[in-house]
Amino acid sequence: MSHPELKIRLMDTHAGGDVSRIVLGGIEALPGATVRERMHYLRDNADGLRKLLLDEPYGIPEMSVDLIVPASDPQAAAGYIIMEVMGYPIYSGSNTICTATAVMEAGLVPKREGRQHFQLESPAGLVQIEARVENDVVEAITCEGLPSYIDTYRHTIRVPGIGNVTYSVAYSGGFYALVDATELGFSLVREEERALSECAYRIVEALQAERGFTHYTLGDVGPLPFLHFMGPEETVADGFYRSRSTTYVHPGVICRSTTGTGTSARLALMHHEGRLRPGDRLETVSLRETGFIGQFTGTRKEGQQTVVENTITGKAFVLAHSDIVLNPEDPMLRDDSVYHILESHQDAVS
Repeated sequence: MSHPELKIRLMDTHAGGDVSRIVLGGIEALPGATVRERMHYLRDNADGLRKLLLDEPYGIPEMSVDLIVPASDPQAAAGYIIMEVMGYPIYSGSNTICTATAVMEAGLVPKREGRQHFQLESPAGLVQIEARVENDVVEAITCEGLPSYIDTYRHTIRVPGIGNVTYSVAYSGGFYALVDATELGFSLVREEERALSECAYRIVEALQAERGFTHYTLGDVGPLPFLHFMGPEETVADGFYRSRSTTYVHPGVICRSTTGTGTSARLALMHHEGRLRPGDRLETVSLRETGFIGQFTGTRKEGQQTVVENTITGKAFVLAHSDIVLNPEDPMLRDDSVYHILESHQDAVS
């Protein structure tokens, strides 16, 4: 019996060890006037795509997915929708670094030697991108971090099985609990990955049970999902700091990278403590010895809130170019919400 062979065209990439699966083709145009509205449509009507590409047999929860869509803003070269195991974040530094690299490698933005600038449209809005290309290789991407700020500074919570934990909370694209790794007995090495995940889960569960957090313009953005472990800071040079770091994003999931939004949250905390000047940089180093560099570029007032402006720099690597094939008769593919957004003109095969 013949059936349609449905394909999705992918480019797998990673930045700092976090794999971002870039969807370049096979998906119909989504309804919505903006990338944010298309994200809402995908979340509410076609969440099967996220599940398909992050769950077995096609993926794993530690990955992310970035769907390339047309930009609604004429200044942007492309739009992208971020999908992760916990849902649909409006912004992500590592995903932006990977997406910016992918659109250049795919020819959507022609590569030019030296430094070039373009914009992408995320669900959070326009993102300024600076790419550094050497010998036709994208050596670095610098992207804007979202305006970040400290919501809560050095509060204490009682966590079952751990005891009293001192934490701060930053917003940098999502709400982050920031905790001192040394105070919790961690050196932030790879052998601690499972213990870090279990510790973070307990703290996040306790915080979610105790209180919620509200963004000054977005309002209620849901329970606090993320926790960032901060290692000791060392001074590398005047205005340049380095710290081991790691980020928890979901039960059982510690990011391979330090994450861009986690690095932005650290910059917000350092500024809140009066320890940064415009131009200062912080390199966060992961359990896998990869790093991102965050730079504090200034502050501005948004209503009553003072927010930290910042950039994140990292490098992405292309891992694979592939088409995945979807067979509607496969019992592993049970979520029908993906099929109505697949391109309808794909060929039928026997």
